[in-house]
Amino acid sequence: MNRRNFLTLTGTFTGGTLLLPNFLNAFGNSNQIITGEQSVVFIQLNGGNDGLNTFIPFDNPLYYDLRPNIGIAKDDIIGKTKGMGFNPALKDFATIQQNGHLSVIQNVGYPEPNRSHFRSQEIWQTASNINEYLSEGWLGRYLDIHCHEHQPTAGINLDAIDNLSLKGKQPNSITVKDPNRFKVRKDSDEKQTLSDNPQLDFVRKIANSVTEGSDEIQKALANSKSEITYPKSGLSKNLEWMARLIKGNLNSKVYYTSLNGFDTHDNQINSHARVLGELNDAIFSFYNDLKEANLLQNITIVVFSEFGRRVKDNGNGTDHGTAAPMFIIGGNNKGTIIGNNPNLEDLDNGDLKYEIDFRSVYSSLLENKLSFDPKNIGIKNISLTGLF
Repeated sequence: MNRRNFLTLTGTFTGGTLLLPNFLNAFGNSNQIITGEQSVVFIQLNGGNDGLNTFIPFDNPLYYDLRPNIGIAKDDIIGKTKGMGFNPALKDFATIQQNGHLSVIQNVGYPEPNRSHFRSQEIWQTASNINEYLSEGWLGRYLDIHCHEHQPTAGINLDAIDNLSLKGKQPNSITVKDPNRFKVRKDSDEKQTLSDNPQLDFVRKIANSVTEGSDEIQKALANSKSEITYPKSGLSKNLEWMARLIKGNLNSKVYYTSLNGFDTHDNQINSHARVLGELNDAIFSFYNDLKEANLLQNITIVVFSEFGRRVKDNGNGTDHGTAAPMFIIGGNNKGTIIGNNPNLEDLDNGDLKYEIDFRSVYSSLLENKLSFDPKNIGIKNISLTGLF
């Protein structure tokens, strides 16, 4: 069994009670967690979110000329400022921005963009160049250096599958679908010595990581409760779990989850409004939960997608494009709009030209929120200014 498959088997826990065989009991318990107040929460919008119908250049006539079938009516747009405004499904995003807690970073992308979902997600998750293929994620590399000793819950991925962003040389993160059911027990208290087989010892280390992670997660859940009622959706439930773990002092540095449904080739008006509405309601509940717990200043929420959509509609939707906005909430960000409004006159083969490299945003998060030098994990981009 290769290392990646074993990580998937042991790190991804979809529910029930995991029974570890006694031959995996060799590693001792460290029971140490990451200390420090600042954490970053990533929400990945899978499918390629249409940025132009999310944060809308309503004051540019070309927007309506190029999108006669799916353009959002000017009177419906909310939170208008400097020629831009939010999709009506994002009414609470506008409220968060008015509160000074949301920054919009416009025209984010990377050189020579790839329009494949898989490859573009891989580029975002590894922070690689277009012609570079990395087997470890940018957050996994960060955790490898940050965690001087193995820390099983330094990163938490709330999902049914592993995320490449968090993959590193060491198992410093755990993927779990339902933290309440993430309960691991061993079938024996018998301790066994390590072998002379590095691969077997690595397997034992992974298994012990799952056990330790389960213990820490259950402690955090026991020390917290839901202060507000979240909407009934998958994303809302994941963010509610994150809030419980944060309030329960799990002290993870990175939390990660995703929302599907943004590949809007057809029926975009209805489908996009639905997924944006789910995003809006889930984040606003999470935002209010953190505010009530006086934790918003310590948590930075990052919302992004692997690419935007083409500027001109295809009749009933949009096809794969390039640049799109990112949204930063909390973490004492400056609550501003960074970057120029989308230039609809100067396009690259029908697509927006990126102006801000996503790795500059990563660099700013690492430096300003995680007190880490991005060059140590191969990110050489200068940090985006004006965000924090």
